[in-house]
Amino acid sequence: MAKAMDTKHQHQLNITFLPYPTPGHMNPMIDTARLFARHGVNVTIILTPANALTFQNAIDSDFSHGYHIRIQLVPFPAAQVGLPEGVENIKDGTSLELLGRISRGISMLKDHIQLLFQDLHPDCIVSDMFYPWTVESAAELGIPRIFFCSSSYLSDCATHSVMQHRPQERLVSDTDKFSFPGFPHRIEMTPLQLANWLRVREEVSYYFEGMYASERRSYGALYNSFHELESEYEQLHNSIVGIKSWSIGPVSAWVNKDDGQKINREHKEDLPEEPEWLTWLNTEPNDSVIYVNFGSLTRLHHAQLAELAYGLENSGHSFIWVVRKKDANENEYSFLQEFEDKMKESKKGFIIWNWAPQLLILNHPAIGGIVSHCGWNSLLESLSAGLPVITWPMFAEQFYNERLIVDVLKVGVSVGAKENKFWALGDKDNVVEGEEIIKAVLQLMETEEGREMRKRAIKLGDASKKTIEKGGHSYNNLIQLIDELKSLKISKALPETS
Repeated sequence: MAKAMDTKHQHQLNITFLPYPTPGHMNPMIDTARLFARHGVNVTIILTPANALTFQNAIDSDFSHGYHIRIQLVPFPAAQVGLPEGVENIKDGTSLELLGRISRGISMLKDHIQLLFQDLHPDCIVSDMFYPWTVESAAELGIPRIFFCSSSYLSDCATHSVMQHRPQERLVSDTDKFSFPGFPHRIEMTPLQLANWLRVREEVSYYFEGMYASERRSYGALYNSFHELESEYEQLHNSIVGIKSWSIGPVSAWVNKDDGQKINREHKEDLPEEPEWLTWLNTEPNDSVIYVNFGSLTRLHHAQLAELAYGLENSGHSFIWVVRKKDANENEYSFLQEFEDKMKESKKGFIIWNWAPQLLILNHPAIGGIVSHCGWNSLLESLSAGLPVITWPMFAEQFYNERLIVDVLKVGVSVGAKENKFWALGDKDNVVEGEEIIKAVLQLMETEEGREMRKRAIKLGDASKKTIEKGGHSYNNLIQLIDELKSLKISKALPETS
């Protein structure tokens, strides 16, 4: 009996997860790590102390349910890079200088993490795309490294395609359009919508090129997507990147599914009493309210906030708009306070400051659509809730995600954002006008085309629920990957035991 137990322990898979500290990357990877633990894997997640605090309750709860999951802390060099204690996440960067310090602090963790890998003896490293050096770490240990992509297959294929073919360089102007050779759909973009490092050959390009090269050199890639959403781009990824990949999403819905209505229940419990906006939302007709949220890394300047407020107020549709207080300076803050008071009085809309129970809101029957920056996690949550999208990409790969939503899935309307620009690098041009926002809201909420989009979004919402059930695509992919990694471990152990 003891021998059988030993063998079982010997064959238990040990996987170390290394997330990158920004919400869009970290949240889906922690959810993924928890899914692996729920399917019998011994999981270790490497985090810095302040980032660990965010997830400690969820990990402790999983551990108390008998899953083998733990956090391995790595100290963050705050003092060395001139940061206050506890500032360890890209979302805490309120200026270009602060962002630079946080990034430097993250890169200084490399040696410490490499030593940890040696101590932990994992059978596999699942590492965020932003740690290309983990390919070498895994090779030294003789184990597979799995590249964790925190966005869509389409966006990854598009980046590899632009790096390889550079179609934008054949154009006369930054506003001319190019398309992607060999893609299953005709997808057109302008050079201005590409990330800055692809547009301008600069030092930072080498970092990103190294990152995507590391994907090609990995054992495989994990995607928080699902087959019914991106099947053609799963196939394209295989031919462009040339490695295996597994789509196991939507991981947030999956990790919370087993807890029944836990998401909604927990969020309601987090609210000390029913807030005013929820009481109001409960009285609104089905599919009538627009939800507006630009994620944790977007900051809008005053001129843009004013246009957005004008557009929402005059769209003829009620709305809920999430605003982070720390993003607004004195001038913007007082403007938004006045706007909030005016909207409350007219019962046209609500501003929620800082934190909003997003899943509770998205799944509320009164919500009819979302205005989104096209961050991948937000899009997955919206589509899982069966909601069409008004797309307003800002930076990074968000313009590719917009094309997936608008051109491929046909569940969205664009507000016409023209330039890929991270707020900390940009000046204040390229404002999306209030009239454009009104036009997009009306198209989504009041036209036949908008109704068709809603039907397609509902179908995708249904598919997102089926794919994570036993026998669904995402479910099967996770089981197959775990079995494959187990077989690898056993085959490596065989020569030693013979």
